[in-house]
Amino acid sequence: MTETIDVRIDSIAAGGDGVGRHDGIVVFVPRTAPGDLARVTASQEGRLMRGKLLELLEPSPQRVDPPCRHYVMDRCGGCQIQHLRYEDQLEAKRIIIHDSLERIGRLQIEKPTIEPSDKAWRYRRKLTLALRRRSERWIAGLRRFDSPDEVFELSDCPITQDEVLAAWSLVLAQQEFLPRGNELRAAVRLLPSAFSFTLEGAREWPTHAKFFEAIPRLGELWWKPEGKSRRLLHARASEVQAGASFTQVNPGVASKLREWVVSLATAAQPATAVDAYAGTGDIAAALTELGARVTAIEIDRDAARVCASRLPQGSRVINAAVEDALARALPADVVILNPPRAGLDASIPEILSPRRRPERSEGAENRPDALRAAGPRTVIYTSCNPATLARDVRRLESYRIQSLRAFDMFPQTAHVETVCELVPMT
Repeated sequence: MTETIDVRIDSIAAGGDGVGRHDGIVVFVPRTAPGDLARVTASQEGRLMRGKLLELLEPSPQRVDPPCRHYVMDRCGGCQIQHLRYEDQLEAKRIIIHDSLERIGRLQIEKPTIEPSDKAWRYRRKLTLALRRRSERWIAGLRRFDSPDEVFELSDCPITQDEVLAAWSLVLAQQEFLPRGNELRAAVRLLPSAFSFTLEGAREWPTHAKFFEAIPRLGELWWKPEGKSRRLLHARASEVQAGASFTQVNPGVASKLREWVVSLATAAQPATAVDAYAGTGDIAAALTELGARVTAIEIDRDAARVCASRLPQGSRVINAAVEDALARALPADVVILNPPRAGLDASIPEILSPRRRPERSEGAENRPDALRAAGPRTVIYTSCNPATLARDVRRLESYRIQSLRAFDMFPQTAHVETVCELVPMT
């Protein structure tokens, strides 16, 4: 049953929706801001209500006019909070992290500090779009936030660098060489002197060589056929850069985050460290330069290969899932975690938990089980999802939060990166 109600918006939820209450029931309303008095159509779903904005009765002072016409006219789902002033976006993200750790992690903490992005617009070095066949041509676009099955054609994306959009134009100019079909997905990512293109979908692509040759600025061409793994088809660079998956989307903020993680690890004065979910090894390489012996763990074969090429003798890379490799990478003074949005596998907190020391006997302090007993001195967890961070911190019950800092990697969206430093309970 749908009804029209008036709701005062109090805060922003993790997904970017405004949150208010009606007769004691929580109401989620996209495209609203804290302080709005909004008239919405809403329907109840279990213990909550979901609404659609009809009219702003009292606009919030936190509001601005979104500069992107797709955000307004096409209801683009790529951004969620363009309608908020940037300083209020940052505050909303601090609250999202704090509330997740309180509600899910059951922790009493202060709101974290947050490092803003040096660019609130035109920061993205990668753009992934849906490709759809329309009237004998391919269009590239994004999905509507309130109708995810619908794709609209993109003309501009103000959070994406102009060079990325120009690369997409080069791709679409050679669309005659794309595979047959009606639906594909693809990503452009900038490289130092060229760009990478990754196509997902289709079972056959007989014209991929012609596509590659037709775009001189295309440095790497990757393809993930239906039901198969991603593979490199062509590269002009003398050394392949592990893929389209590992260049940072917002390099300025990524650099700040990396420096902060390395500084936290350095403060622990580690002789040994584990860099889990290591990617191409930026942090692992930095730690070896400080004298630590590092074991890097990375499941992607291409990234693991690049990471191995950056590590000196005495350090190593394990090409495996973290949950399968972490136990044999320990003991270590410092463990660095940077999992995907789903967070840690349930086995990882158990692997990291200090074990009961064995009965003391001569030489026991040198046995691996004795060394593992104390657990790492520091665990540094970088999260892109406050909810799974809170869940995992709660599971790491032998550790407490020493410090918490957020990084605004994705302005105009509800996404936020958090670095959580954990140390053993005293």
